[in-house]
Amino acid sequence: MAEQVAAAIEGAGTLVCEAGTGIGKTFAYLVPALLSGRRIIVSTGTRNLQDQLFRCDLPRVRQALKLSVEVAMLKGRANYLCLYRLQEALGEGGGKRRRQAEIEAVRVWSGRTRSGDIAELSEVPEDSPIWPQVTSTSDNCLGGECPCLADCHVAQARRAAQAAEVVIVNHHLFLADLALKDQGFGDILPGADAVIFDEAHQLPETATQFFGSQLSSRQCFDLVRDCEHAQVQEAADTPHLRDLAQRLDKAMRDLRLALGPERRAVWDDAAARSETHAAMGRLRNAFTELRQALEPAAARGPALANALRRCLALNESLRLFCDDPGDGGSVRWYETHARGLLLSRTPLDVAPMFRARLQAARCAWIFTSATLAVRGDCSYFTGQLGIDAAVTGHYESPFDYARQALLYLPILDVDPRVAGYTGAVVDAVLPVLEASGGRAFLLFTSHRALREAEAQLRDRIGFPLLVQGEAPKADLLARFRALGNAVLLGSASFWEGVDVRGDALSVVVIDKLPFAVPDDPVVQARIRALHAADRNAFTEYQLPEAAIALKQGAGRLIRDVGDRGVLVLCDPRLRTKSYGRKLRAALPPMPATERLADVRAFFTP
Repeated sequence: MAEQVAAAIEGAGTLVCEAGTGIGKTFAYLVPALLSGRRIIVSTGTRNLQDQLFRCDLPRVRQALKLSVEVAMLKGRANYLCLYRLQEALGEGGGKRRRQAEIEAVRVWSGRTRSGDIAELSEVPEDSPIWPQVTSTSDNCLGGECPCLADCHVAQARRAAQAAEVVIVNHHLFLADLALKDQGFGDILPGADAVIFDEAHQLPETATQFFGSQLSSRQCFDLVRDCEHAQVQEAADTPHLRDLAQRLDKAMRDLRLALGPERRAVWDDAAARSETHAAMGRLRNAFTELRQALEPAAARGPALANALRRCLALNESLRLFCDDPGDGGSVRWYETHARGLLLSRTPLDVAPMFRARLQAARCAWIFTSATLAVRGDCSYFTGQLGIDAAVTGHYESPFDYARQALLYLPILDVDPRVAGYTGAVVDAVLPVLEASGGRAFLLFTSHRALREAEAQLRDRIGFPLLVQGEAPKADLLARFRALGNAVLLGSASFWEGVDVRGDALSVVVIDKLPFAVPDDPVVQARIRALHAADRNAFTEYQLPEAAIALKQGAGRLIRDVGDRGVLVLCDPRLRTKSYGRKLRAALPPMPATERLADVRAFFTP
């Protein structure tokens, strides 16, 4: 694999490489990247993987090769402390005791941090409401008008990235940079001779977000908050500005109420309702009134000028969302949460847009992951991104699955679509947990099933039960490893990017085949588009997506040469449907059984 990566970098080619768990793919691309002497961007799937690459893997390789290559890590703006917004937050004072303690912790840390990367400050939870108040976004950043520009952590990180030979980013930042450049703004990332995407299977979905458009209540509420603050600081004699900002806040909350219960649905269905139409009209009027008031006030200070720019941009996004139904190549949908909402337009096919970016940049493109192929064929992945010509590589995991693993297919006669299915899964899994002594991940395809399983397991197992959402993901995993006999219940975020080696994890249970939710508006629109083109949506879209997701979930089990474990796939469709054989063929080659006795024997010393 390292030789293929080196050849791609040297020849500015395109390489798509599936690298099975355990081959050392990180070293396989870092070694030729560092030895090449070229400028390299490495993009990872998550910020956690970014940190691991930058703080662990890169230093090890650089030391082993005895190279003094300049490296840098660059994250999105919201990952860095904004000194200006920290001053503003400190000036507000008050608030609950927890807020006061957290803002004080940030203040103390701000005096000693060099990078400003908020991941350094573990004392404040990553989901704390204080972080949006002391970090900036592309919307609320004052840019060249900021009084703290000379000490700006984001600007310092960008300068370091411009000077480095190897830059570690994440997919969200890389694709955001492509979107910004497409709109005529400056580059966030330095020009590169090669771009390496690790965890590349995430790219199609991430690209879908960035090549679409979104408008959230969070953006609106942030604008309202900053308008109110700017009015006090820069235009105290214009109290009507504050009133108009609050009117915008109420109009957005009224729209959220008009959209009803929490859901994710096609916009056209909601837009036809009279209450939604009326609430949207009030929101558009509120934007117009606030814009008209901000236009004469904007000259009075940078914060008000920034507020006007954001008001204009959000208003235009709202207008386009409402008035432009599109040409059929995208779908308009909305998602409501307890207190917020998201309006989104999503392209059904990002291949033309991504292909254009590939062709515009004369550099090497390298895509790697443990799950890029479906039965050894990478064409589904390359088709999603419009990669027309690429060298492909496929490297099997070095693990001995025939000896290290067992696939258990319990006999469940309950249809996965009926209400009692999760109860049947729990009944089937309990004896497995007894045989393994806990030490298990139970992965679910929905939060509802996870909660139902939690309720049924809570008083029926003698092992510690850890549940997604009870604590940050990193804390849950640390507790899982430390306990040694725990049972962890997780959904989407635990299906990939989770690495537990050793005896602490010996069972992975998957409740259902991970088919995309059929009533999701984007899934529905893609299926309709394929049917309209006389193509088979199930075999060309739904089945490959499920195969890749299943491989990701199953990949949590064996992470090292000494690991042993049982993969439990509960869905009876693996046995009863013709496509079940195809999905099983996508898994690592391990012996299979339908007998609980074989599971017990596997765990018997």
